[in-house]
Amino acid sequence: MDLRGRRESSNVDDRRRISGKAVGGMGIGGMIIAGIIVWIMGGDPTSVLQNSSLTSGTETAAGYEPSEEEEELAKFARQILAGTEDVWTAEFKKMGKTYVPPKLVLFTSSVQSGCGGATSSSGPFYCSADQCVYLDLSFFMNMKKQLGADGDFAYAYVIAHEVGHHVQYLLGTLTAAHQKMSRVSEKESNQISVRLELQADFYAGIWAYHDNAMFGSLQEGDIEEGLNVASKIGDDYLQKKAKGYSVPESFNHGTSAQRVKWLKKGLTTGNINNGDTFSPDYSQL
Repeated sequence: MDLRGRRESSNVDDRRRISGKAVGGMGIGGMIIAGIIVWIMGGDPTSVLQNSSLTSGTETAAGYEPSEEEEELAKFARQILAGTEDVWTAEFKKMGKTYVPPKLVLFTSSVQSGCGGATSSSGPFYCSADQCVYLDLSFFMNMKKQLGADGDFAYAYVIAHEVGHHVQYLLGTLTAAHQKMSRVSEKESNQISVRLELQADFYAGIWAYHDNAMFGSLQEGDIEEGLNVASKIGDDYLQKKAKGYSVPESFNHGTSAQRVKWLKKGLTTGNINNGDTFSPDYSQL
């Protein structure tokens, strides 16, 4: 991506020198693949809490100093966040609405959010309780190591997907979906979750379309990077990678084909009205 001269968002809470007090909980070692399933795909941080024992509070991360590479990634994240602010402000204006951007929280190892405590193994996530996107920048390095997914647009897609959940929150979609999920069976709840995640993928594509129209940000190979990531974060791909087989009833983020389809739809149309993932029959997603 060409981000030369682009502004950096000031709507960032950098907590990288502060760590949440975490005890017990998930070990990263044997759960890398399972963690990745939650990671890029905008997993609900409350699901991490169900598997981790976390206590509240914060402490200074003694002696922590971010590397030069991490500082470059932090700048990149601030620029991408700024781009989402510009695009969604314009898109909401078209709808006669006012866009209130989320805050980006950068953290290291563990963090306390409005949705509870989480560790780096939860990956990037959006919390509607405090309207923040949480990101440990080491996640981008893990993307490359664990998935073979690399590139600036691949990283931008991750951030834009989480911002997409914030868009859903502002439009009322996220709250309505979560309310319905609490009243139905686990299978039906998973299907609603898939619809939410695919729409967030679509919104990430919408952002990329308009960011490129505004700033000429996309370069040769960028779209391929994004589609490559989408193909490697489908529930079917990750489950087969982890266990050798997949269980469709347990999917809660969508298949590789579905994720590619909806990201590409946003990228190619740029029309938010084409992002209804809730009306089509589930089999047609």
